Amino acid sequence: MRRWILLGAATVLVLAVWTAVFVAGTLEGWWRQPLAARGDTRAFAAAADQMIARESTGNLALSLIEGGRPVHERFASAGAQVDRDTLFQVASLSKWITALGVMTLVDAGRIDLDAPVDTYLKRWKLPASAFDNREVTVRRVLSHTAGLTDGLGYMGFEPGKPVQPLVSSLSRAVDASPGAKGEVKVGQQPGAAWKYSGGGYALMQLLIEDVTGEPFAAYMRHAVLDPLGMTRSTYVLSPPWPANVAEIYGPGGKKAIHYRFTATSAASLYTSAADLTRLIAAQRQGPDGAPAGRGVLKPGTLAEMRRPHAAQYGADIWGLGLVLYAPNGVGDFIVGHDGNNFPAINTAARFDPASGDGIVVLETGDDLLATRLAGEWVFWRTGKVDNLMVLMEVKQTLLVLAVGSGVILLGAGIIGWRLRRRRR
Repeated sequence: MRRWILLGAATVLVLAVWTAVFVAGTLEGWWRQPLAARGDTRAFAAAADQMIARESTGNLALSLIEGGRPVHERFASAGAQVDRDTLFQVASLSKWITALGVMTLVDAGRIDLDAPVDTYLKRWKLPASAFDNREVTVRRVLSHTAGLTDGLGYMGFEPGKPVQPLVSSLSRAVDASPGAKGEVKVGQQPGAAWKYSGGGYALMQLLIEDVTGEPFAAYMRHAVLDPLGMTRSTYVLSPPWPANVAEIYGPGGKKAIHYRFTATSAASLYTSAADLTRLIAAQRQGPDGAPAGRGVLKPGTLAEMRRPHAAQYGADIWGLGLVLYAPNGVGDFIVGHDGNNFPAINTAARFDPASGDGIVVLETGDDLLATRLAGEWVFWRTGKVDNLMVLMEVKQTLLVLAVGSGVILLGAGIIGWRLRRRRR
């Protein structure tokens, strides 16, 4: 009997050690190899170019940034050539720039980050719920901790079809992504946990309009985009279209249509690699002494946007409109945002505010290539695994963990069988 107890205890111990070591190794990147030697920009750029040549099936623009300046660019296209000024629809990456617009109102004293959102809304209010809507603050909406359970994702509207008005979309979005409830309402305790909410950013679109009295896209143009030098970027691309707009490709290189959106704040920004490079450069002091934020936002406001506001599985993952991808080693984070939408739009921006180094990848034709390239940059740059990459690979991680645990249990079973035979 004593042998069986010892075998059971040893099995549990080995399982615990295996799980702890494997999870720690996964999070710390022990099993990973960077694309290039750390610090070797030329080698990383060459490896990224090879990855693009091997996997890109649509349009792609890459900008590798050091000290706020592009040091390597790569463009690929299945059709009309793209370049650094080509406008790509960037899906949820739009939310980062929308958050900048909200923060301009905070800096101007027109809204309070910790005031209830309903304080500023005139045309629509959060519906009654089992929770206190007064706890749905601007800060919590920006950090996806407001308790909103809409699950949006927007699919958009085909050309020629009417676009749903913003107010009715907040009540129920008819272009909700599959599986999304589409109703912007409080479904869990505000402030208790992180839950991604595209509808929350539609709410920020309404807030900007109701506070300023201007259309959202017009306010973003004069308050954020133009002052930052993002002069080609726009939330609403109206006919006649400007020249140099990237075609959208689905999987396999098939051309797709440009959808239009009610929640332009959440999904509809058109921007370029060059404009996003300017935005990254503006996150720190300029070479001519221009302040971080370039007068659009105060340096302290930018720092507040990078401060952790939400965590998941014990890791800090979200600021205000920014994803916290990995610690940068000097008390801050590698930050940015990703975008992903039907049929195969994938965009990613990452930057280190301490150095001004970063990466921008805008692409169509593959639903994860931009995110994977950006994640490789984070690991190459920091030696830390990008938080989004961890989440993307969770199924693969659990599979390996399960297989390893199965091997341990099988080994324990064989030992137990042998003990039983000897006893006989």
